[in-house]
Amino acid sequence: MHRRIQSLLTQDFGKKIQLLSGPRQVGKTTLSQQVAVDYQYLNYDRAEHRQLIKEAAWDRKQKLIIFDELHKMPQWKQWLKGIYDTEKNGPSLFVTGSARLDTYRKVGDSLAGRYFQYRLNPLTLNELKIAEDGFQPKKSFFRLMNCSGFPEPYLDSTSNFYQRWRATHLDIILRQDLVDLETVSSIQGIEQLIYLLSQQVGSTISYSSLARSLQVSDKTIKRWLGILESLFVLFRVTPYAHKQSQVISKAPKFYFYDIARVDGNEGARFENLVGLALQSELDFMKDTLGKDLTLQFLRKKDGREIDFVVADRAKVRALIECKWSDGARSPNFALAQEIIPQNVRMLQLVAELGQEKTFADGCEIRSAPEWLSLLDGATIF
Repeated sequence: MHRRIQSLLTQDFGKKIQLLSGPRQVGKTTLSQQVAVDYQYLNYDRAEHRQLIKEAAWDRKQKLIIFDELHKMPQWKQWLKGIYDTEKNGPSLFVTGSARLDTYRKVGDSLAGRYFQYRLNPLTLNELKIAEDGFQPKKSFFRLMNCSGFPEPYLDSTSNFYQRWRATHLDIILRQDLVDLETVSSIQGIEQLIYLLSQQVGSTISYSSLARSLQVSDKTIKRWLGILESLFVLFRVTPYAHKQSQVISKAPKFYFYDIARVDGNEGARFENLVGLALQSELDFMKDTLGKDLTLQFLRKKDGREIDFVVADRAKVRALIECKWSDGARSPNFALAQEIIPQNVRMLQLVAELGQEKTFADGCEIRSAPEWLSLLDGATIF
């Protein structure tokens, strides 16, 4: 399946080191091998490849060297910098990893100015519209809801396959990626934390409540959540406040990269699907255009809430509400007039909608499958 970011990777090939991160089994290796015909693939998890990496003994006749899971190598950035700086005429370097490679956030990083950063997330409707023959928004929408956007279960499209895939996918993350970071007892606790969070999607989380349930400290819960974010199991959405005095609580919400893992509540799963689509679009804009927008939510003391706020440092770009089948305008959009001192785009996305609507103040009620399939952040935000 052609991925949306593939043309950019090809366009940037050979200019700098290319760093591609994303969840396990999202298609990073397959995508990296489509950048060039002549390549050598080296996975740091494999002993024979690890030795070749340590000896810097790869085939320099190849146009591309792909290093997978290189972040597990001690001092990998300094090592990679040395290769890049001393072998200007050597093969192009491509690094993939199932943990965040957030080097660009660190001042004075050894790779500064030497790389382009990319993220590959699970499939979303706007990507499927381009990649899928005979694309049907509603059909693909419900397949994402039931099988997630990870390519293997999505393409199989059966619930039975997804359930089996989900068990092995989480087991790989817990038993391979966490084994060097946590004790066995901690891994069991993290597994239980994932289960508890799958039932709380769309709600702000309480560190103390989770700590009591798992019989650990608040500090431990925060550390575990940070690990799950770094391994692309979860992504965090924080509360928005135009002024610091408006912050009611610093408690965030957490959403899953694996949409179908959200248990029981189809409304919560739908909100997760929308959240992932928006976050993926913002990641794409950051990686391809350099635009730094954030995904947040808006909440007041009286409990009124806007599900998603897209903003940058200067202004709010959009307010987005998610409803499963309610075509009536959400009263929560009144929050915009109370808190945000500017006109913003107001969108209510409905999973099952009979009639789309627009209002005099610009508020829109749109079919979620249709709108998300046309999502283009560069023009919308």
